Amino acid sequence: MPVQSDAVAFATTHWSVVLTAQGRSPAADEALEKLCRTYWWPLYGFVRRSGYSPEEAQDLTQGFFALLLERRDLDVVRREKGRLRSYLLVSLKNFLAKAKRRELAMKRGEGQALVPLDQLLAREHADLEPADSLTADRVYERRWALTLLEQVLMRLESEYRSAGNAKLFDYLKEYLSDEPGHRSQAEIATELGMTENAVKQAFHRLRQRYRQLLRDEIAQTVAVPGDVEDELRHFIALLQA
Repeated sequence: MPVQSDAVAFATTHWSVVLTAQGRSPAADEALEKLCRTYWWPLYGFVRRSGYSPEEAQDLTQGFFALLLERRDLDVVRREKGRLRSYLLVSLKNFLAKAKRRELAMKRGEGQALVPLDQLLAREHADLEPADSLTADRVYERRWALTLLEQVLMRLESEYRSAGNAKLFDYLKEYLSDEPGHRSQAEIATELGMTENAVKQAFHRLRQRYRQLLRDEIAQTVAVPGDVEDELRHFIALLQA
């Protein structure tokens, strides 16, 4: 039955694997590491906006990852209702509050960095967020939403490219945002040799799949299915703010 299959699928989301594992397990460790790799940018942004230099923020973010992978505090998970978004932020705040920069900053070249430092620097330079208009919490929340969106679009693009529809995706993805200046459906139809109605139907299918993937990506970050709708509303509010 669909309900049963949905429950099974939800039980194997990355965050659920971490929470339900009895003690340490390779599957839980791999799942948590993947989540860290995915959401390092919001965490790094919080540390930077908290007043640390790029070098300090890089070291502290890596140090936080190392500690998180070594020692998971499930009491924090329960307090934060099992939501990865809240869990990571509370854990990071606790980490920074206890951190003495000279003691917790990781020395360059020691250990294995979870996120390569060149990725941190590249994203730092590309960051166009206003320097003074957002608090550290808001930077974290907005980057969280943008990372979710990025993951969804990457999965959607991969599906279209695998099906040989890369060019169609490149045209239609413009309609997923409210930014002006995108081509009309009539123009897309002409360029792709399709009817305008076919383009309209193709975008309808793309938008439906986008919504499915968004729900799935959000489900990866909550402990119970009932939280998906709340997180989805929160995601939309963050992007509209």
